[in-house]
Amino acid sequence: MKATQLLHNLGQSIWLDNITRDLLTSGTLKRYIDELSVTGLTSNPTIFDHAIKNSSAYDLAIRAGLAKGKSGEALFFDLALEDLTQAADLFRPIYDRTNGVDGWVSLEVSPLLAHDTASTLAAAKELHARAGRPNLLIKIPGTKEGLPAIEEAIFAGVPINVTLLFSREQYVAAAEAFLRGIERRIDAGLKPDVGSVASVFISRWDAAVAGKVPATLTNTLGIAIANRIYKASRDLLGSPRWQRIYNAGSRRQRLLWASTGTKDPKASDVLYIKALAAPFTVNTMPEGTLKALADHGELSDIMSADGGDCEAVLEQFAKATIDIDALAARLQDEGAKSFVNSWNELMGVIASKSATLAKAS
Repeated sequence: MKATQLLHNLGQSIWLDNITRDLLTSGTLKRYIDELSVTGLTSNPTIFDHAIKNSSAYDLAIRAGLAKGKSGEALFFDLALEDLTQAADLFRPIYDRTNGVDGWVSLEVSPLLAHDTASTLAAAKELHARAGRPNLLIKIPGTKEGLPAIEEAIFAGVPINVTLLFSREQYVAAAEAFLRGIERRIDAGLKPDVGSVASVFISRWDAAVAGKVPATLTNTLGIAIANRIYKASRDLLGSPRWQRIYNAGSRRQRLLWASTGTKDPKASDVLYIKALAAPFTVNTMPEGTLKALADHGELSDIMSADGGDCEAVLEQFAKATIDIDALAARLQDEGAKSFVNSWNELMGVIASKSATLAKAS
């Protein structure tokens, strides 16, 4: 049995961290669903930048958009929604079969809005309405400005993928924003079953401290942080306050492990997959990592609900003068800036392709 199936049987969802029109039209995504237990999909500006830049598959749609006077951001969201609604339809049987627990796809609001609460909320509502698919999550970063937008979006019934989370404290803040939105829906007499995941980025921790800590600590920080967050998640989900919203019909907000492709060429290509196996969580994997996992026939032990030895490991990093809280804040800030850079590159690619195609027509 493939390790992908073993992971699925364990209760962890495998989502693909990629989307291209070629994946859809070639039948590759359907094959991943049928053969590699893929039950969802995530996207971001970098993924779309690469997809559009490296393929002619979008040329016809770009021409059609140009003919309607579309350009820039408006043209991009037309392209993205076309891809993601097709993907959502592929995953819809899984969404229906699992009663909305699984089978999701994700689309990010413009990263230029990361520090603009009102505009983020407005964009989230608009994109979800335009998609017209119940299994589309809108990605909002868990920044200080993003948290109020997350609460308001959940209250408005918009399913949210909270992205760019790095630390336990950032995760808890995002989880509480979700909770407040659900509690307000219950108080207002609205159905509380709004989907959400909280996306925690893993490999960037290890990349940030590479060469700055003793060799014995290499590639252990991300996993220790994940274990700390997993314990916090289990504690939250079992608390009386959260149990009350489940009793009222709410869904649980699932943890999603993101940035799980191994950055260190000397490390196992499935390092973060085997270490982060846990029921009722999601692991969103780059295509290369997904294929590597399919080639492995076994998994390690599942994550411990009490966090295992994470605090002891993190203490070793403290002794190596790594300030976890400061690094978490820096990683979130750098992540937001990285998405802005990718967004600007994406807009440049669309402008360049638009100009080339306009000349050729």
